[in-house]
Amino acid sequence: MLRLPPRPPRFDVLIALSGLLGGLLLWGLGLHTRIAAPTVPTDNSAAWTLLPLAATAGAELLRRSWTGCGLAVGTVALVADQFTVGSLATVLMYTDLVYAAALYGPPARARRLPAVTGLVTVAVTLALLAWFREPQALLVGLVVGVIFFGPATTGAMLRNHREAAAAARLRAEQTALLAEMDRVQAVTDERARMARELHDLVAGHLSAIAIHSTAALSLDDEATSRRALGVIRENSVAGLAEMRRLIQVLRAEETDAPSVAPTLDGLGTLVEQARANGLDVRRFTLPPAGPPPPAPVGLAAYRIVQESLTNALKHGAPGPVDAVLGRADGALTVRVVSPLGPRARPGPRVPGSGAGLVGMRERAELLGGSFAAGPVDGAGTGGERRWEVRAVLPLGEAEGGPRGTVSGQADDDDLGDTRER
Repeated sequence: MLRLPPRPPRFDVLIALSGLLGGLLLWGLGLHTRIAAPTVPTDNSAAWTLLPLAATAGAELLRRSWTGCGLAVGTVALVADQFTVGSLATVLMYTDLVYAAALYGPPARARRLPAVTGLVTVAVTLALLAWFREPQALLVGLVVGVIFFGPATTGAMLRNHREAAAAARLRAEQTALLAEMDRVQAVTDERARMARELHDLVAGHLSAIAIHSTAALSLDDEATSRRALGVIRENSVAGLAEMRRLIQVLRAEETDAPSVAPTLDGLGTLVEQARANGLDVRRFTLPPAGPPPPAPVGLAAYRIVQESLTNALKHGAPGPVDAVLGRADGALTVRVVSPLGPRARPGPRVPGSGAGLVGMRERAELLGGSFAAGPVDGAGTGGERRWEVRAVLPLGEAEGGPRGTVSGQADDDDLGDTRER
């Protein structure tokens, strides 16, 4: 099935009409490119020049869509024009066809066309020199170069510039896209970090407030109510203070921001607060004395212990809780074991969202460490099941020597294998 060429652009139609009308004007004024008699003399020899003119004008309509066909038709028309009195409009339109073939044609043609037209120019020049044996033949060769080689080279150069500009725009768009992706990822990471920090700052205090406030409302005991109100006030004040420090960090300039990142030195206060909230923390062990761990590692260890104690208060059964930190193989290990039995802690239960476990795992993985949390069998008194949280945080180059026990027992018992929940 014969496929018709697409509708030519308006600019190509304008070029074809301008060339045709210009050729007709030159023909009407008797202006031709050949002064000598034509090769095919007739009574109306000047009229024959209109056929190549019309063919070349028609080929201009194909200068973008069918570049090869347009160039072939234009070449035949230019050769035919040499057997008539000639038209300058035909020659000019043919140079545009060569230019368009290099600019809009297939890439292979655009690469070959300058070389082919250059060889044609050289061959015609040498042939004319050999035939006429006069220096004036070089001028004819120069005209041939202007008609063939010049437009082809110009079109190829412009095509290369356009392709380079398109590649540069594509690289710029890709760079902008990557920058936007990096920005979105940075915002997402920062939001996740803020969510972890906010959760760790207030979850423990709010859990204690919820448990003791419900106890104060449900028990008709003045002493118990006063103790519960005291715990509520203490956790409220501590929670507000930590929230205030976090807000100061968000509002302050980077150089003036106060430091709110807790360290391992604050774990003693954290454990005492957990005991005051009603958690039976019987064993608390810090790593042996030595250089302190890097700030990110210390912060992660603190938050993991804090969240583990909060979960034990909210969801654990009555019984002793162990918090053990150690240093081995260039890493800081954190293990918190709490009761997990059929007996529920007396008093109200606080629902959980699972964000605590997710936050602890993220903290460990961001440091290149590992995290596991799940029930273990036979780790407690009487062989009952207990819940174990275990994190291994690499210390990197900051790993130092031993550091003495601060509180609790110095021995590190085997807490059993970890199975993730």
